[in-house]
Amino acid sequence: MSSADVSDIAEFYRGARGATAMWLLRDRLGLLWPDLSGRAVMGFGYAAPYLNLWRERAGRCINVVPAQLGAAAWPRGAAGLSCTAEEDALPFPDLSFDNVVLVHGLEHAENARRLLRELWRVLADDGRLLVVTPNRMGMWAHMEATPFGHGQPYSQGQVTRLLNASLFTVARRDVALFVPPVRWRPLLRGARTWDQVGRAMLTDFGGLTITEARKDVLAGLPTEAVARRRVVFAEAG
Repeated sequence: MSSADVSDIAEFYRGARGATAMWLLRDRLGLLWPDLSGRAVMGFGYAAPYLNLWRERAGRCINVVPAQLGAAAWPRGAAGLSCTAEEDALPFPDLSFDNVVLVHGLEHAENARRLLRELWRVLADDGRLLVVTPNRMGMWAHMEATPFGHGQPYSQGQVTRLLNASLFTVARRDVALFVPPVRWRPLLRGARTWDQVGRAMLTDFGGLTITEARKDVLAGLPTEAVARRRVVFAEAG
């Protein structure tokens, strides 16, 4: 499928469908990582709306947008540090972050394994990674009117195998977004009910897969440093 860009994703989140998707996904991420006080946190992809869960209490919180999605931005007026960088050449030293959340990132990656190995490099030895991807069996992955309908969708099994091949060990899995991807506001207002029913009866068909993985230090050594390029920092406030 074609790739979205950062302006398309930002526009989606300004609408009713995007707002509904955001708070449903935030619910699940907040349950998985309820408190990241004092920890160094990075979001990769278009993760800024979700980093707001932890930004105020985290020791450091950085939003990184891959160069292929466009210019970096921290939306909705939230203060924070953003940058744009190549997915395989992040401008950070080894072991820089305790937690990384990947949203609107893996499905748009030019090389998913190289991206994951680069995230492995910048994660601390006890670091954790949350990967959110469109579920190839869900409705949202097949609706190009939303950013979840662009890029490469994944099943949970595919994400697990990709993470294992990239020196991560899967710790937990979850799903989100069972409400149909429509604009009809009465239906969107019942989104939490859709999620409750879907979680109980149709777990394979959630719109998003969520996978938490830990860095497997014994599986290999960090990749060799690559040349840093096309890095743009911007302080937003």
